[in-house]
Amino acid sequence: MKTLQTPSNAKFMVTQLNHSSTSWIGRNNNEMNDTKRGQTFFSTDEVDVQAIDIYPSLVLHPGKMTMTIHHFKESSKTWGPPILSTSVNLQISDSGNWKSINTPGLHLYKGQHYGFRLECPQSLIGLGEAVGSNSMPLPINGQEWKFSNIDQKGHSYSFFSLAFKIAVSA
Repeated sequence: MKTLQTPSNAKFMVTQLNHSSTSWIGRNNNEMNDTKRGQTFFSTDEVDVQAIDIYPSLVLHPGKMTMTIHHFKESSKTWGPPILSTSVNLQISDSGNWKSINTPGLHLYKGQHYGFRLECPQSLIGLGEAVGSNSMPLPINGQEWKFSNIDQKGHSYSFFSLAFKIAVSA
């Protein structure tokens, strides 16, 4: 899938721009298990999504990263089946730069929870993340998730969030 540059005048529905830490996805050469990450969020409007931007703080091994978007049931913390799947190739030169991932035909409904999952089994990518606390909560309504081949259900972390932006049609 082709990577788009998000226009400088793009409207963003949800943004979490802080990245004070790194969350890893992919496979380390010494491990047999793939680590995957996810991020949930709340749709404040009914919108068509142009792209979801992520922040790869460090690309150790270049390769294909796949993003799937899901409905998310907040009350039971369960992910629905993918409603969209797209991918992008990450290069070492993408380290420390926002990367825009095209989401063709993705429509979100106001008042619904969604999530995206990121995986790259042939690569090792450090994603920018923010860390919050009780006294300094993160500004978004969502959680970061960690999955693996062994743990498909995953675990959520309320005080962590991936760095991301959701670009929508004006």
